[in-house]
Amino acid sequence: MLLRYLKSYIYNSVAELRMNRIICLIISLVGYCGLWASPVVVEVSPQPGNDNQNMIASIEKASLYKGKPVVIKLHPGVYDFSRSESQERLYYVSNTTSESENPNPVKHIALLLKDLENVTIDGCGSTILLTGEMTSFVVDHCKNILLKNLNIDNSNPTQTECKVKEVGDDYMLVEVHPASRYKIEDGKLTWYGDGWEFSRGIAQSYDPVKDITWRSWSPMDGLKKAVELRPNLLYLQYDKKPQAQCGLVFQMRDAIRDEVCGFINRSENVRLENVNFYYLGNFGVISQYTDGVALEHCNFMPKPGSGRTNAGFADFVHVSGCKGKVRVVNCNFSGAHDDPINVHGTHLRVMEYLDAKTLKIRFMHPQTYGFEAFDKGDEVELVNAETLCKVWEGRIVKAQLVNPREMIVSLNKAVPATVSSLSDVVIENTTWTPEVEIIGNRFSRIPTRGILLSTRKKSLIENNFFYGMQMSAILVADDAMSWYESGPVYNLTIRKNTFLQCGDPVILISPEYRKYEGAVHKHIVIEENIFESADPSVSAIYAKGVDGLVIRNNYYEMKKGENPVNVVDCTNEKVEY
Repeated sequence: MLLRYLKSYIYNSVAELRMNRIICLIISLVGYCGLWASPVVVEVSPQPGNDNQNMIASIEKASLYKGKPVVIKLHPGVYDFSRSESQERLYYVSNTTSESENPNPVKHIALLLKDLENVTIDGCGSTILLTGEMTSFVVDHCKNILLKNLNIDNSNPTQTECKVKEVGDDYMLVEVHPASRYKIEDGKLTWYGDGWEFSRGIAQSYDPVKDITWRSWSPMDGLKKAVELRPNLLYLQYDKKPQAQCGLVFQMRDAIRDEVCGFINRSENVRLENVNFYYLGNFGVISQYTDGVALEHCNFMPKPGSGRTNAGFADFVHVSGCKGKVRVVNCNFSGAHDDPINVHGTHLRVMEYLDAKTLKIRFMHPQTYGFEAFDKGDEVELVNAETLCKVWEGRIVKAQLVNPREMIVSLNKAVPATVSSLSDVVIENTTWTPEVEIIGNRFSRIPTRGILLSTRKKSLIENNFFYGMQMSAILVADDAMSWYESGPVYNLTIRKNTFLQCGDPVILISPEYRKYEGAVHKHIVIEENIFESADPSVSAIYAKGVDGLVIRNNYYEMKKGENPVNVVDCTNEKVEY
């Protein structure tokens, strides 16, 4: 009897288990089918003079579906967006402008995606053509956004270009690129566009033979007189011999980053796929306090056949205070005026202890301020600014932005007197720090560094190609006195990259501490990379302030081959040549 009961129980249990599995499978399949159900398609066609309003209408239509997948499909063509008809919104963006440089940080936006979910913009090869200083797109408080198959360009780039045709003892003949507009009044040369102009600014030189770019003397320095010989051919007279040679291309700009190319703010899971950034305006694509960002198969470079040599005013990709995973995969970065990729957080200085649990903190760098750097529940660390070592950790209970420069934060526990007595303490948000993967990209025509990285989460820089960086190809810093870009790096692998003719040192790991009291970075592996340089002054790797540094199985083809690696203030290092 007992045996019969056990058999019946087992049979029924198995049957029930099978039925439960079937039900679960059905539910899963229903969910899967719902996930992959055909999205709603909103079609848009180019209509000169109406592209601004048509695009606004299509995005508004997408918002009506309340999170159901929507594809805004652009019929192939050129979509014109002008500053005069743009959408205006106030955004404070990291690493852009100070109050004195730009008292009104309102952005002029072509594509504004706000409070949207599950929206794709498929350009189908179309071009977003901007006229005037503009922000091409903003993704603000959105989730699951994809921008793909787009070209982004400007009809009159803010970066002017001219090619040297002849050089004399006190003059140059230069040919101005057709997209660069100028005016000459009483011999004075001014570059201008829609809503902007400059006569001084910053310059760099591009050598088309060597295919390298560097920051240089400006053709506007020491200029006594300009004469137009014919349209786009100028005679420039100087007070001394110009610092130029035939064939060089000068790229010039002002220094005000009042717009950005793209701004991804307080969003989740945003991806850019197959987007050609032919010109990026005053700044690049900025991700700020966003959870999960990916760029795949994107090109940051001048439009082929345009004759232009420059694609950006400053950085190309800038990631400030993000979390989740940041992925930059199979992209091309060429023709920047600053760093192609910069990933970091922000140190704010502790200005006052209002009580043991309440701090007044301040944005210190002139070009970074105004955004809510801390939220309730965020984990934080207090850091000795002199040593960059952690002195306290806790959690935010309340955070308030009291003005664009200052915040007041309440903490979950008291800060001990041994910490509050320190002369210079900064605070970092450790919740908003991302994992990073930078894989399979190409970097060229860069006057500065290729990659700047400061994050405590696991990071991988692998299978990238760097050519002709004028500074270090990779910089791992952390500072609390210059740019205030945080923080420590705790698990970084730099592997299987190729570095050709880059600056000294090619890889620079250099936290900006003023006093050494222990390692800042931890567990950095540099392996299986190729370093080549004909410059006898260039070394491969300089590292300081690292605990657990591993350098192994790298190939060095360098004039400074007898000592390609220099290690300072490191512990538990393993260095193999």
